[in-house]
Amino acid sequence: MTLKVEADRDVPSPDTVIIRVEGEVDVYTSPRLKQEIMDELAAGRTRLIVDLNAVEYLDSTALGVLIGGLKRARERGGDLQLICDNVRILRIFEITGLTRIFQIYRSRSEALAPAT
Repeated sequence: MTLKVEADRDVPSPDTVIIRVEGEVDVYTSPRLKQEIMDELAAGRTRLIVDLNAVEYLDSTALGVLIGGLKRARERGGDLQLICDNVRILRIFEITGLTRIFQIYRSRSEALAPAT
């Protein structure tokens, strides 16, 4: 299975990007996701939203990439958030305690909704 990573900049705020990820994110494919995160941060985007709804498999290497991306985004005064409605993938975040670190939304519209 290959990994597809696509940046969606068609969002209300110019400092925000949604990075859609599809397939399996593992030791072989996670460098592609890491590169996309770094490219978006280098382009000045500070709010990265990684959409994991089409991800079928996620390993510890992928978690490391997401944690590293979160750290780099926060160093720039930003954030890295997730969209995930896949029970199997959400369970990985729950088991590892990463639900306390990441803001996780269930949908794109929820992630882009104005803060109340």
